[in-house]
Amino acid sequence: MNALKGSRTAKVFAGIALLSASALIIAGCSSTPEATPSEGGDKPAADLTLKLGSLLPQTGALAFLGPPMESGVGLAVEEVNEAAAGVTIELTAEDEGDTDTKAFETSITKLQGAGVSAIVGAAASGVSRLILDGNVSAGILQISASNTGPDFTDWDDKGLYFRTAPSDLLQGEVLGNLIAEDGHKTLGVIFQNDAYGTGLFDNIKSTFEGAGGEVVADASYNVGDGQFDAQVETIKAENPDAVAIVSFDQFKTIAPLLMNAGITPDKWYLVDGNLSDYGAKAETNFSFSLEGAQGTKPGPALEDDFVERLQASWTAAGNEEVQDFTYAAEAYDAVVLVALASLAAGSTEGADMAAKMQEISGGSGDGEKCTSFAECAEIINGGGTADYDGYSGEVTFDENGDPQGATIGIYKYGADNLISRTN
Repeated sequence: MNALKGSRTAKVFAGIALLSASALIIAGCSSTPEATPSEGGDKPAADLTLKLGSLLPQTGALAFLGPPMESGVGLAVEEVNEAAAGVTIELTAEDEGDTDTKAFETSITKLQGAGVSAIVGAAASGVSRLILDGNVSAGILQISASNTGPDFTDWDDKGLYFRTAPSDLLQGEVLGNLIAEDGHKTLGVIFQNDAYGTGLFDNIKSTFEGAGGEVVADASYNVGDGQFDAQVETIKAENPDAVAIVSFDQFKTIAPLLMNAGITPDKWYLVDGNLSDYGAKAETNFSFSLEGAQGTKPGPALEDDFVERLQASWTAAGNEEVQDFTYAAEAYDAVVLVALASLAAGSTEGADMAAKMQEISGGSGDGEKCTSFAECAEIINGGGTADYDGYSGEVTFDENGDPQGATIGIYKYGADNLISRTN
């Protein structure tokens, strides 16, 4: 399986896969400043202050995704504001936690109280399911960099929900095919008993069995569980050729149990919820090698100097370097897309921005390609239609707010417990 090489917006086919489209507003929470006439791009078409919220996991089962996603948001805000092209972002960042800790309940109240008209988040599909209807009622545009639940495609969101990550339907298909192509005939699956886990399990199973394999054992657990001995024993009893682990940070507990059961890492297949670097600098550094374990997560290979810019911005704010870049590009693109939609609409109202999201991502089919906020803003300020292609891919929202083109990367662990992209 070979990826197309060249520009950062290249779509990846074959095993990497191309995805085709299948309350009251708080007073003063957003405003619609009067747009000023454009003069060929010499000055901004509007002077807007966009109150943006981020709801990302600083704590909880997905806390390892916090730094890459928050750093992506932070870099995008910094670069939008530096462009001085008609939109200034005021960011309010709050903790998502997870469906077990429920930190999001307090955080969403704070964000709405701060008057945000758009929110980047939540990271977990389970959390987004609990807050989306409330945001829709409040007229808030919500864009997630990592929600992969298939059900968001048909959600009654009044056009206010978008995501820069592809559906689990794609990742499950890629992982199921990878396991089969590696020559495995039997598979065991340990998975989280929620929409994320069951959705991925179903698609991994259907793809693997469609390729001639057989899922001989499966064992689920509930969010919040801390003991996984029974699940590992269920898998061990059937002695499968390979094991897929669909989890969040529960993998840190499951992995040693698999090792103790004699199921070695070269048989393991991970997903975006647990595929992370576990090397010397990681919070969890296993006492054994993960060499040979593989996994999948959305997103193309990051090109140009994006990582360097991200690290510089993040560490300048007093943070330690980002160790894992999962969904950093998707979070960055989410902010840029919202800012461009605000500029194109001449408004910071959620519904007005939402009405421009498909257009500025290329969904209208007649925009001019651009790859940064500043470049796209120049097109908009000059009276044109921008088509933003970002670090997460071409995006191109369909009528459901789903990205029409997306890539799934395949990764493998080395002896140092760090992942490297193989496709």
